Amino acid sequence: MNSILIIEDDVNIAELERDYLKLNGYRADIVHDGAKGLQMALSGAYDVILVDLMLPNKSGFEIIQTVRKKSEIPIIVVSAKSEDIDKIRGLDYGADDYLTKPFSPAELAARIKSHIKRYERLKGTGVSSEIINCKGLEINTSSHKVFVNGKEVQMTSKEYELLLFFASNPNIVFTKEHIFNTIWGEEYYGDVATVPVHIQKIRKKIEKDTANPEYIETLWGTGYRFNS
Repeated sequence: MNSILIIEDDVNIAELERDYLKLNGYRADIVHDGAKGLQMALSGAYDVILVDLMLPNKSGFEIIQTVRKKSEIPIIVVSAKSEDIDKIRGLDYGADDYLTKPFSPAELAARIKSHIKRYERLKGTGVSSEIINCKGLEINTSSHKVFVNGKEVQMTSKEYELLLFFASNPNIVFTKEHIFNTIWGEEYYGDVATVPVHIQKIRKKIEKDTANPEYIETLWGTGYRFNS
């Protein structure tokens, strides 16, 4: 049984999330304090973390940033903050998804299921020892680690999956829609706007100059291409 950690200071919302997730076969724990939530998130006992942004003692942004330095566990923001700047900041700090309140419990369960499947699939690819090398960029598909000029670069599971997709299909132009459907899947309730956000995050980590990317090239009006 997959375990979900709910870090949410609104008691009613937290209990709604927990009760619905239990009906869908998950085990769910609730914590209302940000500092305690971070401690539990780092315990390694959970498969997905749901986190609000406005929390007592430690913000959701701080929790995301700290957890992401140590783990690739899927993190889903569930917040009343609906401004694009908050969504971009949450994703930039390392969240894999962003759900705005009020939300459909069924949609939440669907997103959790999707992220668990993809995370387990990524971990399951460890049977392969293939290493992809390209102009100083190295992707080890066995350890799921990424190196740039010999230095390891920390990536979220979604960033890793997206970069691996590009590197496995070099010199091919993909539209945002194709990338979105391939990486996020039809069961994902977001939109294609998440694609450029994640690509920009990857560029910050692997490119010398994000304004003139060497690896992931933008073809305006068309899509993106990985240059080998």
